Amino acid sequence: MAEKNEKLFDMFPPISTEEWLAKINVDLKGADFQKKLVWRTNEGFNVQPLYRAEDLEKLTHLGTLPGEFPYVRGTRTNNDWKIRQDISGETPEEINEHARHAIDRGVDSIGVCLCGETDKAKLHTILEGIDLEKIEVNFKCCPGKAVEAGRLIADYIAEKNLKDAFRGSMDFNPFKRLLKHGLKYPKDMVAQAKELLEIFEEIPGMRLFAVDTYMLNNAGAYITQELGYALAWGAQWLTSLTDAGLEAGKVAKRIKFNMGISSNYFMELAKFRAARMLWAEIVKAYQPGAEKCCCSKMVVHAVTSQFNQTIYDAHVNLLRSMTETMSAALAGVDSIETLPFDLQYQKPDEFSERIARNQQIMLREESHLNKVVDPAGGSYYVETLTASIAEVAWKLFNEVVDNGGFLAELEKGMIQKAVDESGVKRHTDVARRKEILLGTNQYPNINEMALDKIKTDGCCKCGCKAEAEDGAVQSLNFDRAASQFEQLRLDTERSSKRPKVFMLTIGNLAMRLARAQFSGNFFGCAGYEIIDNLGFDTVQAGVDAALEKGADIVVLCSSDDEYATLAPEAYKYLDGRAMFVVAGAPACMEDLKAQGIEHFIHVRVNVLDTLVGFNAKLLK
Repeated sequence: MAEKNEKLFDMFPPISTEEWLAKINVDLKGADFQKKLVWRTNEGFNVQPLYRAEDLEKLTHLGTLPGEFPYVRGTRTNNDWKIRQDISGETPEEINEHARHAIDRGVDSIGVCLCGETDKAKLHTILEGIDLEKIEVNFKCCPGKAVEAGRLIADYIAEKNLKDAFRGSMDFNPFKRLLKHGLKYPKDMVAQAKELLEIFEEIPGMRLFAVDTYMLNNAGAYITQELGYALAWGAQWLTSLTDAGLEAGKVAKRIKFNMGISSNYFMELAKFRAARMLWAEIVKAYQPGAEKCCCSKMVVHAVTSQFNQTIYDAHVNLLRSMTETMSAALAGVDSIETLPFDLQYQKPDEFSERIARNQQIMLREESHLNKVVDPAGGSYYVETLTASIAEVAWKLFNEVVDNGGFLAELEKGMIQKAVDESGVKRHTDVARRKEILLGTNQYPNINEMALDKIKTDGCCKCGCKAEAEDGAVQSLNFDRAASQFEQLRLDTERSSKRPKVFMLTIGNLAMRLARAQFSGNFFGCAGYEIIDNLGFDTVQAGVDAALEKGADIVVLCSSDDEYATLAPEAYKYLDGRAMFVVAGAPACMEDLKAQGIEHFIHVRVNVLDTLVGFNAKLLK
C-alpha cells in the first residue's frame, strides 16, 4: 500500500503556467491569444481558457465548509433539494387531485395559486389528503388578498397542529405590478407585511416575502443582472421593514428568493454560490452577529427559464431544462421547478409533467447528486467564476442602493429598462446567431409544422387585473428569445404558398457542399422547402432544374474564386424568373452587386432581418 504522503502521478513533472501559455501560443500559430481564446461574457468580465491553482490565491471567499457562514458552499450539510411542481386546476377538487397525483410520483414541494375568491372550504378541499409534515406547500395570491389568504392558511395549519412542522411560502410580491405592468405598488405594503408576520409568528417555517427574480430571467436579464437586482430586492425588504421597527433577523428569516436558471451551465452554478455569500454579508450588515444564527442563510427556489424555451423542435427544451436543473442542483439550492417542455404552446399534459418531474428524480435518485454537497468547491474555474459574478453583481447592487434602493429604481422604471435592454441585445444576438437556439435559429427541422399544435400563449394567468393609471412606467418585456423566429416561421405556415429554395451546387466539391448545408440551414429557419442537389456540370443545367422544380429562390453554392464567373452567368440566365442568392461573401461581392446581384447570405448577416425581407417579397 502506498504511503499517505506519496504524491499521485509523481512521474509527471510540474508544468508552470508560463509553459502552458507558451505551448498554447505555438498551437495558435500566430493568432491573437486574447481574441481567439479569451471569452468576454455578457456579464461584464473575461473568462480565460485555462485556470490553475494560483488563480485561487487571490480569492477571499475560500476556506469554509458547507453550512458555514457565508454559505458560499451551501446553507446545509446535505444536498437534499425539494422537487417542486406548480399545480393547476379549474376547481379546488381538480387542484387537489392534480397535487396528490404529482406527490404520488415523486414531488415533495407544490405550488398552489389562491387567486380569486378563497374561503376555508376551498382551502380545505385543496389540501385534503396532503401530508404537510412531508410536503412543502407554496401559496401564490394577489398582493391585495395576501392577508386574507394568510389568515386562512395559518388557521388551517393551527387546526392540523402543524405549526412547527409546516414548511412553505406565501409569495407576497407587491412589486409584481411594477415589473409586469409598470403600475404603482400597493402603498400599504409595509402594513400588510407586518400583519403577515403577526399572523405567522408561531409558524417559523413559512417564508412570506418574495424576491421573484425569475421574472427578470424570463425577460432576458443577464446572470449578474438577476443576482444584483435579487440582492437589492431582498435588501429593500430589510430596509422597508426595519425602518418600520422590525428586527432585521426576523425579516430575513421570512424572505424567499425565487430565481431563474439560464442554460449557461457553469455560470448559473456559480451564480447561486455567489448569491448565498453576498446575501449573508448583506444580512450581517443589517444585523451584526447574523453569522452566528440562521437568519443570514439564503433560501432559494430555482425555476428553469422560459426565455429560451421554443415552440419548434420543442423537445430540445428538455435538453435546456436538464442542464439548467443540474446546475441548480449542484449549486445547492433548496428546491427546483423544472418546467414542462410544451409549456409555450399548450397546457402541459400528463406526459410533459411526468418528464419534467423525472428529470429531477433521475438527477437525485439515479445520478445521486443529492449525496454530494458543493461538488464544484475548489474547482479553479467555478471558484473564479463565483468571485467574478459576485464582483459584478455587488457593483450593480451598490449602484441600486446609491440611487435610492430597489423600489425607487422600480418606480422610475430604471430596472425594467435595464433588463429590457439586455433582452433586446439577446434578441439581436439570436437574430445574428451569436446566441444559438438549436432547432430555431440553427439546424431547424424544416419539415415540422407548429401552427396546429399551438393552444396557448404559454403565459400563466392568475386572474388578477391591472388597470391603466397615471404615472405608469416601463414594464418588462417577456418575449422569448425564439419569439421573432417563430413568428417568421408561423407566417410561412399561414401563407397559401410555401417558398421553395433550390441549391444550385456547382464547382469545388467541398465548398459547394458546405455552402449548400449552410444555405439550407439558413432558409430552413423561415420554414421554406429546401431542395438540395449533388451538383451540376453547368450553370444552365442547374437553373433549368431549379425552374423545373418551381423554385422561388435559387442559391448559388460554390467557391469564392469561381463566383466571379459563375454568379453573373447564373444571374443572367435566370433572368428574374426566381430570386437569386449567392452563398458567401466573396472578394468580388461589390463587382457582383454592380451587375445587379443583391442577395448574399453569410455568417455576418442578420439572419432574422434577411429572412423577414424574403418573406415580405415571397408571401404576398
